[in-house]
Amino acid sequence: MKFMSEEKEMSFLDHLEELRWHVVRAVAVIFIMMILAFVFTDWIFEEIVFAPSDVNFITFRWLCQLGAATGVDGLCVTEIPMKIQSRFLMGQFTMQLTSSFVIGLCVAFPYVVWELWSFVKPGLYNKEKQSSRGAVFSISALFLTGISFGYFILSPMTIAFLANYSISSRISNEFDITSYVSTISILVLSSGILFQLPVVIFFLTKVGIVTPTLLRSYRKHAVVAILVIGAVITPSSDPLSLSLISIPLYLLYEISIFISGVELRRKKKREREEEKLDQQSAI
Repeated sequence: MKFMSEEKEMSFLDHLEELRWHVVRAVAVIFIMMILAFVFTDWIFEEIVFAPSDVNFITFRWLCQLGAATGVDGLCVTEIPMKIQSRFLMGQFTMQLTSSFVIGLCVAFPYVVWELWSFVKPGLYNKEKQSSRGAVFSISALFLTGISFGYFILSPMTIAFLANYSISSRISNEFDITSYVSTISILVLSSGILFQLPVVIFFLTKVGIVTPTLLRSYRKHAVVAILVIGAVITPSSDPLSLSLISIPLYLLYEISIFISGVELRRKKKREREEEKLDQQSAI
């Protein structure tokens, strides 16, 4: 990266000022989306926030249909024995703000990425711009895919597992609203960040920290970690439920290996071309 454009050189303070305005615009859009989410709180909580705790949620309906089609017992979730309470004076208001912020951030994320990329892009060389083409779309698409995975797969399965988990019949599951909303927010945002793995691997390969050989050597460790995560989250112990969680995460790891290999080949090709140019200039 270079901090000099083709037309003029900018000072460090000029860059800070430019970055400040990019951040201000990004935060403003998040704030606007947050206000809209706050206004439609009733619909958002009934149709989005509380939806994964309902047995009629689309994921549970799909699992029942899948279980009936494959003959696998235990996929159909018929009951989620839980009650949601508010035990803190500011509990409901705080969770309204939290849910509004999370939804506002998710909706505004593509624009936030575009603003940050608009700041970084002028400082790149032409070759770097070409190799990073489509970065905003890729990051945004992976994030939206990740939050969808977290909301439609991880959240309902986690809720179903924890709501049906009991160490004694004397204990009833009555969850606080802060715990419920926080759990869903963490699952959704964590999935969005986790699905950025291919992008992270791309840049780590670009700077020479990660190679596809290194990733392949840790493939077994990754498989074990993914299976453990899937086994903890899935509400039943059947292989099909475990596969619904594990397979997407494993594919994400394999995609990262593929992207690392592609970028490494491009990097070696660029290095060979630069060596040829240096040799020609020396002659």
